[in-house]
Amino acid sequence: MPEVRRTFVLDTNVILHDSTCIYQFDEHDIVIPITVIEELDRFKKGKDILNCNAREFLRALDTLTGDHIFNGGVPIAEGQGRISVFLESQFHEKVQANFSNTKADHHILNAAYCIAADKGFEQVVLVTKDVNLRMKAKSVGLTAENYRSDHVQNLSELYMGKSILENVEGQLIDHLYQAPYEIAVDTLAPANDLQANEFLILRNGRKSALGVYDEAQQKVLRVENRVSFGIRPRNAEQSFALNALLNRDIPLVTMSGKAGTGKTLLALAAALEAKRHYRQIFVARPVVPLSNKDLGYLPGDVNSKLDPYMQPLHDNLSVIQNQLAQDNARNKRIQELLEEGKIVITPLSYIRGRSIIKTFFIVDEAQNLTPHEIKTIITRAGEGTKIVFTGDIYQIDHPYLDSHSNGLSYLIEKMKGERLYAHVNLEKGERSDLSDLATRLL
Repeated sequence: MPEVRRTFVLDTNVILHDSTCIYQFDEHDIVIPITVIEELDRFKKGKDILNCNAREFLRALDTLTGDHIFNGGVPIAEGQGRISVFLESQFHEKVQANFSNTKADHHILNAAYCIAADKGFEQVVLVTKDVNLRMKAKSVGLTAENYRSDHVQNLSELYMGKSILENVEGQLIDHLYQAPYEIAVDTLAPANDLQANEFLILRNGRKSALGVYDEAQQKVLRVENRVSFGIRPRNAEQSFALNALLNRDIPLVTMSGKAGTGKTLLALAAALEAKRHYRQIFVARPVVPLSNKDLGYLPGDVNSKLDPYMQPLHDNLSVIQNQLAQDNARNKRIQELLEEGKIVITPLSYIRGRSIIKTFFIVDEAQNLTPHEIKTIITRAGEGTKIVFTGDIYQIDHPYLDSHSNGLSYLIEKMKGERLYAHVNLEKGERSDLSDLATRLL
């Protein structure tokens, strides 16, 4: 039987999450409550991704606007449903009995309820990333769903970036330690069992070796322990990470892992090691204020407000400097690069509008970005730029993201197997035994 045509009522946070969301509902109809338009108006000005998404959506809606968008709706595109704007309506008695009319969320809820009362409750769905609003909707008999077009469905199967091959012939492991330090992939496993740039741990009893699958050559190349600006890898995954970070043929790298696994430190060390190939090093992170409060709540000027968010990046840079003697030329070089503006540590929103050409670009805490924000950053990469995303997909600070819907998980899922991409999941905490214990047990 053909699927029943449904009507999806969109909350503001869905649009701010993905400005192209109206094109993701196939043949089904979309309704935008007028309250959502009013809320988007408050987001129009500014240079953050949310502001950009609000402007992009309003422009897209304007191109569809006609007299009928407020009365029956207009077609979105060929093969898709219709979109309409629902004007303010008197609160339905059931909604009014349970919720005040002073909150914008309740006006959106009322719009969805009135539409459902007219079209049928089984055909209308309120789509919101706000779990509280979803619960309120369900309490009055409305169907409510999260926006899931960019969700990673099964985190247990998320690409880890490595495979462990047991019982490999000892002779093959020996070959990896002899020039030219490579073996044919078909001597290990069918090539279609491996992803491009997938890292390998090869074992046979006491013998072991680290390798990486080169899809273009159909070979497994040996991965060596490399020291970058005084930072030496402490485990196999960190060796894999430095290999990917220093490989100029791989312009996109992601590193995931819990706190203390060395993600940001390794990325910074590799960027400094490879600086001669790049004009600048950008290190940025999204600013997600505590409890979702605006930075204006914090005292001081803009630098005072942002310092707490940027300090961990400065701390990692200090760790690298502390590995080097005070009179070491590389230590002095780090300070010179900072003073010359060749190393820029800044909130991610401050990068908007800047040219990202021949730049080693590190985006820290990428789990707090939406998939659309991740795409926006990558599509801005110019010639000779390398982009590195680091983060912990289980440590989300963004109020409307989770482990399934954040941009880092989405990027890992979509990019696996691409020749221009490599991923490493760092598993072992190296900050301290106490830090590792707290991460595991608390």
